[in-house]
Amino acid sequence: MRLIAFEHEGRPALGARMGEEVVALADAIPGLPADPLAAFASLNLPEGAPALAEKLAKAPRRPFKGLKLLPVVPRPGKIICIGLNYVEHAKEGNNPIPDYPAVFFRGHTSLAAHGEPLLRPKVSDKFDYEAELVIVVGQRAKHLTEANALSCVAGYTCMNEGSLRDYQRKGAQWTVGKNFDRTGGLGPEIVTPDEIPQGPNALRITSRVNGQTMQDSNTSDMIFSVPRILAILSEVMTLEPGDIIATGTPSGVGYPRKPPVFMKPGDTIEVEIEGVGTLVNTVEDEAA
Repeated sequence: MRLIAFEHEGRPALGARMGEEVVALADAIPGLPADPLAAFASLNLPEGAPALAEKLAKAPRRPFKGLKLLPVVPRPGKIICIGLNYVEHAKEGNNPIPDYPAVFFRGHTSLAAHGEPLLRPKVSDKFDYEAELVIVVGQRAKHLTEANALSCVAGYTCMNEGSLRDYQRKGAQWTVGKNFDRTGGLGPEIVTPDEIPQGPNALRITSRVNGQTMQDSNTSDMIFSVPRILAILSEVMTLEPGDIIATGTPSGVGYPRKPPVFMKPGDTIEVEIEGVGTLVNTVEDEAA
């Protein structure tokens, strides 16, 4: 199953993509909460997926083409990000291989939908691309183990976790460089785990800038696997439906290149993850 968020009559709506058609979940589930986060929580994924699929099969459909997409979780409860989680990415920045993940947060105003331009802010031209697999939490969870961690996962999506490298390094914390408005692409779809039989830690992950491949790796290169990330985070905090977790980026980002490569207005950035999809965003300058 592939879930999207889109704008309908000026309000966020959730839908299921069926090829080139979409079923609005509100049409399939009478009484679905209007708030997207509450609606998503009510789906009870992944356990509720079979019942949802049955309801979707009987609901009216609309064309996918022409919909205004939103970030797949328009206002996540938490946006948790893992840094330095690929072996070769840690090495390219001359960082030691961590024995505990670097964790930071993003706010929802930093997100952009598939097809929506990312904004290069007025104050920096050091806007770097980062292809990332994102976990979408579907069930409330605390004190998970690696053995049961995937039971809380509603699905996966793609992210370009755009970073302003100079602002990222202005202090000991990375947060300020990760939270400029509309700098992180998210989408185009949430793909439920049944669509990825090989599991989340065996997926090719790439990024392209204007058609040129910049990152080309596999999630098997993660230092902390998806189950390990979930176990570590749930030791600290309660994970809730609609939380999203960006799992880190592989090697090939722009800042260590000689010369460095940063995103600029007019660029087209693609993040492709095997079985999950391709996120596409252009770049434009923030308005004066």
